Amino acid sequence: MKLHVSHSTRYAFDPPMRGVAQSLRLWPSTFEGQKVQRWDVSIEGGTRGAGFRDGAGDWIETITFLGPVGEIVVNVEGIVETENRSGLLKGHREKVPPMAYLRHTDYTRPDAEFKIMAERAIADGKTGLDLAHHLSSLISDAIKYTPGETDPSTTAAEALASGNGVCQDHAHALIAAALAANIPARYVTGYLHAQGDIAEASHAWAELYVSDFGWVGFDASNRACPDEHYVRVGSGFDSIDAAPIRGVAQGSGTEALSINVSVVEAAQQ
Repeated sequence: MKLHVSHSTRYAFDPPMRGVAQSLRLWPSTFEGQKVQRWDVSIEGGTRGAGFRDGAGDWIETITFLGPVGEIVVNVEGIVETENRSGLLKGHREKVPPMAYLRHTDYTRPDAEFKIMAERAIADGKTGLDLAHHLSSLISDAIKYTPGETDPSTTAAEALASGNGVCQDHAHALIAAALAANIPARYVTGYLHAQGDIAEASHAWAELYVSDFGWVGFDASNRACPDEHYVRVGSGFDSIDAAPIRGVAQGSGTEALSINVSVVEAAQQ
């Protein structure tokens, strides 16, 4: 499948900032099941700095804006060819060892409930890939997809306790459950061509490291493993670490953010 992605992010500052610096993680990698045919990231008015591929295999660039900065618009557009590999991440070049992803953050800290969940799954005889699938199903059952009930600061434990959340919460919760079962896990950002019950063009899911298989993606929001409808962009320990755009601004005032994302089959353009 060929997917056409169009993604625009607009920041408006009132009053204008004296300066802004951003780190962009907006470039998908090419690996088995995903081939980037064309990809462009454009920003007006900024000075592009260093670009590098980090240990997780993601391409990152920095950009700075000299004030006064009243508005920043980041536009992403491209075509990616995808295949269904049942969530298996193969051919993705990275240097960070999987065991590094056994650490938790404030968002993915496994509390007592996650530990009970993991212990029960293991007691049922679940191991390896079966255990990973089972944990993903448990998270899908425990947290109902409910927009507006959580916010970007919600932790995995808070989402599990409330029983409501969105894709960010499902990903954080699955990571916490995996860590409780001593399974390396990480947060993944990307795009989704609307097919499942949860149709978020800008999407997030989790990857768990399974012996004999490697990294395997699990989308607890849609009760599925990423297939040809997904475009993988970047990863990290949690939503903050893997954020497509991170930045700091010099000055005080309000910041308004608006995002517009479209993912369609290239032949439908």
